[in-house]
Amino acid sequence: MTRCSILLILLLITSCNFQESDKPNIILFFYDDLGYGELGAYGQKIIETRNIDELAKNGLRFTNFYSGSPVCAPSRSILLTGLHGGHTKIRGNHEYGNRGDVWDYAKMSEDPNLEGQYPIGESEIIFPKLLKGVGYSNGMVGKWGLGPPNSNSIPTKMGFDYFYGYNCQRMAHNLYPPHLWENESRDMLDNKVISPKLKLKLGQDPYDENNYKVFNQSDYAPDKMHIKAQEFIENNHDNPFFLYYASPIPHAPLQAPKYLIDKYREIIGDEEPYLGNVGYFPTRYPRATYAAMIEYIDIQVGEIIDQLKRLDVYDNTVILLTSDNGPTYAGGVDFEYFNSTGIFQNKPDRMKGYTYEGGVRVPFVVSWPKKIRSGRVVDDVSISYDLFATISELSGVDDPYLTDGISLVDIFTDENISLDREYIYWEFPSYGGQQAARMGDFKALRKDIKKGNDKIELYNLSEDIREQTDISSKNPEIIKKFNDIFIREHVKSDIKRFHMGYIDDN
Repeated sequence: MTRCSILLILLLITSCNFQESDKPNIILFFYDDLGYGELGAYGQKIIETRNIDELAKNGLRFTNFYSGSPVCAPSRSILLTGLHGGHTKIRGNHEYGNRGDVWDYAKMSEDPNLEGQYPIGESEIIFPKLLKGVGYSNGMVGKWGLGPPNSNSIPTKMGFDYFYGYNCQRMAHNLYPPHLWENESRDMLDNKVISPKLKLKLGQDPYDENNYKVFNQSDYAPDKMHIKAQEFIENNHDNPFFLYYASPIPHAPLQAPKYLIDKYREIIGDEEPYLGNVGYFPTRYPRATYAAMIEYIDIQVGEIIDQLKRLDVYDNTVILLTSDNGPTYAGGVDFEYFNSTGIFQNKPDRMKGYTYEGGVRVPFVVSWPKKIRSGRVVDDVSISYDLFATISELSGVDDPYLTDGISLVDIFTDENISLDREYIYWEFPSYGGQQAARMGDFKALRKDIKKGNDKIELYNLSEDIREQTDISSKNPEIIKKFNDIFIREHVKSDIKRFHMGYIDDN
């Protein structure tokens, strides 16, 4: 039986057979490029994240949680489908370029048919569809990235009752965009169309902050989306709701509220301006602005918590907070200054885009006051494709088919339970083509697959958390086990862009 057939049967059964009274509300904060070391609860020393730290203190702080992919779109596909990178449909960023000049910001702003990424497809099962069948109202704010406007692969046709935000990842390269999407219509903002390629004019003083005003306009997209998130909660708190809060920050460009930038200017002191590159705006105070962006999301979390408490639904709301991948090295982000990967290597080839720890190990904080009454640290190895099964169980969905993940609900509520799993797996067709897996303390990676490389690197994370010493030559039996995993878990994509070189010929 296909996944789609099972979904139809499930919806028919559950839509008439659910009780709403004890169902928890569920909020999933899914940040963009938030690094393992960028929250206070994970060791950050400069940026203040008091609200998130408090959630971690009173809830669960996971130390071995991973994103499903090291970049945006596939990470979102993996999260929502519960299928890892060797099985999910969207395995890399795909800008769907045969539609026209999709990288021209002005043309995209005029023509919605140039916006958006390759569609995941309306027939794909994502867990919000299942939640609808058990009585949940589903809302999404933030960045979608899984199908263009005017298609059947948009949030409101994929299980969400309400959507507000960016449809397109490329449009999100400006946090003062000309428009956002509300359901299936454009909400025009009080911002001019300016391309992310715009830089300071020839002869302008890069040390004069007045010359950067053009890059910071009236309507800040994260503000607008946050208001809509609060409205969704206000309108749906009487019944169980699911909110997918897929914030576009702290992904570059570096744009943040001035009062927070000023705060970190005082803390950090003067600094050199960032003059921009092809895809990102220049910024007078790049360190202060990046810190401001991260504290800004913490402030938003605090406001949502206050709202839940005011509405008397906080105790039975499950809050899940994580990131789509590791931190970036682009757009003026000073990852070394902030120690963005934390205990891992702060190097561009070990961060976003790569399956090394710095690219895929991410923060994961869980709060559920009704069930989690004391804070603790969870060391079990888990990954974002576990959240399909987890959220399904939390909401009362009787999931009749297997995903690649397992439910985490038992370890949320019982500190004496440990996860029973053999390994987790990554596959990423970009940045040379990569496969990786973790089995116990061992982590194996194969990179540059599209260049013909078949060598597997091996690290013992219990002794070498920074992945500095490749021990593959001393452990041929372990390498064989990982190679078997790599063969078993890879299924050739039907999308040419996601093909994986020679391994697709086996």
